[in-house]
Amino acid sequence: MQAAERIEDYLELLNPAQRQAAVFGQKPVGERFQAGPLLVIAGAGTGKTMTLAHRVAHLIVEGVSPERILLLTFTRRAAQEMTRRVDAIVRRSLATSNPTPLAAGILPWSGTFHSVANRLLRRFAANLGLDPGFSVLDRGDSADVIDVARHELALSRKSRRFPKKDTCLAIYSRCVNAQKPLLEVLNDTYPWCADWEAELRELFRNYVARKQQCQALDYDDLLLYWHHLVGDLEFAAEIGSWFDHVLVDEYQDTNLVQAKILRALKPNGAGVTVVGDDAQSIYSFRAAEVENILNFPDQFMPSAQVISLEQNYRSTQEILDSANCLIAASPRQYRKNLFADKKHGGRPRYVTVEDGDAEADFVVNAILENREMGMQLMDQAVLFRGSHHSDRLELELVRRNIPYVKYGGLKFLEAAHVKDLLSILKWAENPKNEVAAFRVLKLLPGMGPAYASRCFEQLTRDDFRFSALREFRPPSAALSEWPAFCELMESLAAAEADDAGWQAQLTQVRRWYQAQLERIYDGLETREADLEQLEQISGRYATRERFLTELTLDPPNAAGDLAGDPLLDEDYLILSTVHSAKGQEWEAVFVLNVSDGNFPSEFATGKPDMIEEERRLLYVAMTRAKQSLSLVAPLKYHVTQQRRDGDKHVYGARSRFMTDSLLETMQGSFHGLAEASTKRQHVKTDKRLDVASRIRDMW
Repeated sequence: MQAAERIEDYLELLNPAQRQAAVFGQKPVGERFQAGPLLVIAGAGTGKTMTLAHRVAHLIVEGVSPERILLLTFTRRAAQEMTRRVDAIVRRSLATSNPTPLAAGILPWSGTFHSVANRLLRRFAANLGLDPGFSVLDRGDSADVIDVARHELALSRKSRRFPKKDTCLAIYSRCVNAQKPLLEVLNDTYPWCADWEAELRELFRNYVARKQQCQALDYDDLLLYWHHLVGDLEFAAEIGSWFDHVLVDEYQDTNLVQAKILRALKPNGAGVTVVGDDAQSIYSFRAAEVENILNFPDQFMPSAQVISLEQNYRSTQEILDSANCLIAASPRQYRKNLFADKKHGGRPRYVTVEDGDAEADFVVNAILENREMGMQLMDQAVLFRGSHHSDRLELELVRRNIPYVKYGGLKFLEAAHVKDLLSILKWAENPKNEVAAFRVLKLLPGMGPAYASRCFEQLTRDDFRFSALREFRPPSAALSEWPAFCELMESLAAAEADDAGWQAQLTQVRRWYQAQLERIYDGLETREADLEQLEQISGRYATRERFLTELTLDPPNAAGDLAGDPLLDEDYLILSTVHSAKGQEWEAVFVLNVSDGNFPSEFATGKPDMIEEERRLLYVAMTRAKQSLSLVAPLKYHVTQQRRDGDKHVYGARSRFMTDSLLETMQGSFHGLAEASTKRQHVKTDKRLDVASRIRDMW
């Protein structure tokens, strides 16, 4: 009776389907808690995070050691939020029977796929031929390595257009994560690059060799090495034996490599729980594979248990009716019918507008009207398929003095000054990191690529001891600063990176970098604030390696992400691509350019799988709305590259997703810009012109 009361206490907030998922499994007398494979299909707004947190908490309450639970998420913040919730639930459930505070690291194996891979690879480095101090390259660094290889192989000097570094990296990444041959990836996704197969293959061989030479792994390598590690039955059995339960969040976003890793850890599915929604699988451009979640139950014998969460806690029933109607047309899916926990509201609006100017005018007027009715700007969001789709709207927002924040742009860690500072620490952490070395050396005045290359060669000959830098003669422009730079690098390399006070190294680096910052960049006030913010958050990380790796694997979108919720005096509107908006919610949502060519994208036509992903993308956009949803469809699009007063345009076609049955669930309307004057002018004369006969006489 006491156990039942305790269970009721910490599961009382769950609905029946959530509870079924949370307690799935059994605990035979005298044995550990056991569970077969479980798939939780969590529809939009159905409390996925709450359900998964309660499942993890239930495992702990039932006696499963937290050290034997592996929780894999897709962002660091998701892992932290999950850990926080689990901690609160377990503390509440065990308050009467176990008053001793729980350890701070209640889930020591909670993190992103890449962060867990990083930990495992460092532990098994000797078995994999890796240096335990290997560096992790971010996307920018990886692209730079590709670019160096392009130049060395003379591919950048071809008479025909050879793919740029970012395209080359994208092709490489897709081959790795989709587990597809290069030629197949080129033909399917990059047909214009197909003629370069041999050159790209040589480029990728050079890229891999360079990474291995400087003991650096990119994002894809972390998963690839983990995949090869558990591809060996002995290592797979050892690592799999560490965990009784493996839980994966957002399983619809996994790629084939991640799915194979999971299967290798638990071949029979024992203790495996995956949570996701096939209707929200929208990241195929990152090689995410929707078939992973669609085929999950049939991987095991007997098949995995499937539990669907359909009670929605976010949107009104009218919004859900439209979303259900849209996704019901998808031929392959887990059928579900979301129903609302909230009271009813107005029907979603399908607004046709004359053109982009009218679209911006409608959206701004509606946003201001909502604001007058008490809705804050930050409770409203404008979503779009591509970041350039908001250009006209942004001009109108500026004209009307409406502040906004746009998501989908430059990431915080992609800012040059932030990368500069982190590169200094990365080079100190791994002296073989050629990418970091070149970036740091080129900060010094007069130190171009040739000097940087000779300097790194000297370091290599002296077994990567930073004391060798003092023997190098830099260019005359850098002579005065060279001794201080050498002293900095020697000090950082000699410092105990695992020391509790390692954060003082950031202050030391900032002090040296300040002169370079002032010499190289404008806008110092903003840049200095970014670096100060970086220094402040370093205190969250126990070691220098953890600080550098975690920031690389899960970079924040902006400095504010590091600081937590900002205390802003001003309200602001949210602009976001749909991909960046996934997982978010707002009271009112406006979706721009809902017409064929945008939803679905013109690049998806002719590919049934891509068309279905575009349908899911629109579904994700619609299910972000809580109270109000507006889909906006321009009737015509003005052609670019014409005179400012030109009126060349093409007409937009109604989106194929906007079927008659879907439109019946919505309220239709039209919005056009008002004419300069609508007052009818009186004609002063009765004089008539016979224009018709004049035209006839022409022929």
